[in-house]
Amino acid sequence: MSQQDPKTSGRGQLGGLKVVEFAHVVAGPMAGSMLADQGADVVHVEPPGTGDAARSMGPKRDGTPLWFSVAGRNKRSVTLDLHQESGRDIAHQLVAWADVVIVTVRTGRLREWGLDWESVHRLNPTAILLQISGFGANTSLADAPGFGKMGEARSGVVHLTGFPDGPPVHTGFSHGDAVTGLMGAYAVMAALYRRETDDDFDGEWIDLALFEPLFRLVEWQVVLHDQLGTTPERSGNQLSVAPAAVINTYRSGDDNWITVTSATPRSVVNVAKLLGFDAAEFATTDQQQARRHELDDELRKWVAARSTEDCLEAFARAEVVASRVFTAEDIVTDPTYAERGDIVTVDDPELGPVRMQAALPHFRQCPGQVWRTGPALGQDNHLVYAEWLGLDREELARLEDNGVV
Repeated sequence: MSQQDPKTSGRGQLGGLKVVEFAHVVAGPMAGSMLADQGADVVHVEPPGTGDAARSMGPKRDGTPLWFSVAGRNKRSVTLDLHQESGRDIAHQLVAWADVVIVTVRTGRLREWGLDWESVHRLNPTAILLQISGFGANTSLADAPGFGKMGEARSGVVHLTGFPDGPPVHTGFSHGDAVTGLMGAYAVMAALYRRETDDDFDGEWIDLALFEPLFRLVEWQVVLHDQLGTTPERSGNQLSVAPAAVINTYRSGDDNWITVTSATPRSVVNVAKLLGFDAAEFATTDQQQARRHELDDELRKWVAARSTEDCLEAFARAEVVASRVFTAEDIVTDPTYAERGDIVTVDDPELGPVRMQAALPHFRQCPGQVWRTGPALGQDNHLVYAEWLGLDREELARLEDNGVV
């Protein structure tokens, strides 16, 4: 998909939704990205000169950073110096303009800049404020800095990840930040639904700590500790609390990794039959759990004696769910990804054509789209300030002269 005329960017489920984000790096901007991909007008506010730190994150090609071309896509970039009073005045106009305000600034600084809940609500009584912080706005650590890896560690996920005889392991991407952004977007949509259905809607403050989304997703860890007095531990590529007896990764004879998972008793029976066991010996969940180590050992030997292709074909015939563990190279050449349209090509002014994830999930009636890569710093100052906020030419020139924008 080539870069579209910005006038067409309202496609998707959220065309007409107005969002301003005073949020940098990953978690807050990820929430904004989820909304922008579905057509929302998202204004990304950055300091003049330096911009969002995400602009320089990650590898570069010929001096051009790659990450921000995805992280900033479908958004409008404006520059604004919030340390100056006139800059804060413009920020307040953006708040009054917006339906949704996303902030990741520390609580004390939000109050100082008039971007805390009380100020936002006064400026725009029906605005939805998504506030993301390390520890939550109502705790004694409200002003403490926080990053996604801290959130992952506090959530319980890292304790569960890795092998029993090894250290806890973080996943290989900004897991905590990304999931927080996703849950933040979900929360915004829940509040928007209430705004549309409740005549007494009086704005909403979504107060989201970085550890809470992953904490919520590991849904069994607290109830197990509460009711059984147990603390789930690391189990490698198996699961501390597994839905069935076969879940692990196995190395094939041609040195690829294959993941095999069974989520039902019937699927475990299919594995047992494939390995030559008597299915009657694995008829019940208790029988399966009692011999899960035996199944795991035999499956490891079985996979190691065969090529990846032979394993996957045999698994498919036996209705055993399995997949090769994909790399990025596998993803971009995989026919299923292609059939789904999950990878699109977008023109970037500096990089040329670049491939990246499509707007997901797919809506078949009114899909989202990727119409631009991450914009240049301040690229949309005139559009947002002059056309959307209505600042006159003289005022905008004065703000530029004073380094406010």
